[in-house]
Amino acid sequence: MSLTRARIAVDAMGGDYAPNEIVAGAIRASEELDVEIILVGDHGEIQTALNLHPNSKSLKIVNAEGVVEMGEEPIKALRRKPQASINVAMNLVKNGEADAVVSAGHSGAAMAAAKLRLDTLTGIKRPAIGTMFPTMLAGKSVIILDVGANVDSDPEYLEQFAVMGSIYSKYVLDIEEPQVGLLNMGEEPGKGDKLTKETYKLLEANPYLYFRGNAEGRDVLSGDFDVIVCDGFVGNVLLKFAEAIGEIMLQIMRQELPQGWRGQVGTALLKPNLKRIKQRIDHAEHGGALLFGVAGVCIISHGSSQAPSIFNAIRLAKEAITNQVIERIQHPNQIYKEFNSNSVKTSATGE
Repeated sequence: MSLTRARIAVDAMGGDYAPNEIVAGAIRASEELDVEIILVGDHGEIQTALNLHPNSKSLKIVNAEGVVEMGEEPIKALRRKPQASINVAMNLVKNGEADAVVSAGHSGAAMAAAKLRLDTLTGIKRPAIGTMFPTMLAGKSVIILDVGANVDSDPEYLEQFAVMGSIYSKYVLDIEEPQVGLLNMGEEPGKGDKLTKETYKLLEANPYLYFRGNAEGRDVLSGDFDVIVCDGFVGNVLLKFAEAIGEIMLQIMRQELPQGWRGQVGTALLKPNLKRIKQRIDHAEHGGALLFGVAGVCIISHGSSQAPSIFNAIRLAKEAITNQVIERIQHPNQIYKEFNSNSVKTSATGE
């Protein structure tokens, strides 16, 4: 893997606005992030999209045939379409020709292709999708995982999710002691179903995690936690709800701003504040979610992603590559040693 200039394969055919918006975001990333972009998909369509930006530098195109449509069953479609854009993009990583994949296409197909083409890392039982949520504390986010890779999980899976999320928080987000929470229906240790009760015991007993206990729904965005783990079913519901809340808040702000010249003047005065609010709550500003636990960096973006979101997804991919997230996770016998090489923590609460 190149540690100086990341090579990122972008599924140019995936998403509601492909390929034009995907290509536009990729062009911006190539110019501002010092990354090598490989656009994967129909050569003719991609070139037409590139022609809309005559002053930009040329990007490499790798031809692919077909795309996994949103209504298709992922595994069957991937096998029926071996040259589909997401398959070709994953093969570039598998063959060492790219360091990461970014896709706004069928999320199930992206996960399945990653598992089939890249496989899971040694010692990791199940991959997990981790995504960043804004919190009430300015400048601070919380990573939630899993938000959809697994409908059913075992306690051991959630423990590994906590470790992977903590590694990401420590090395990418520069959080020295990532505070871990378990999403539950109450803060008391005895709350929850069999999965959460057994997971609580594992997290509490793990001497290398800064486990703070259960996190109720109201705690998710409080800023008290850096990592929150849950099964993929609950996490996906939480993700979709949070996205809807962000969109509703933005819509309410637009509706409530005064109309006419007063509104124009007021909006102009508030523009910096409104921009910061949008950056904190709009999912497009975060770019996408990282698929943890597979042997390659894979960023899954929202299906409605436009150029800014694709740019941010590529930025996430570069950060994961630069900070060697995969390398830090792929050696299970040394995860804890590298995560906390100096000493074993006594307790997240100082007990």
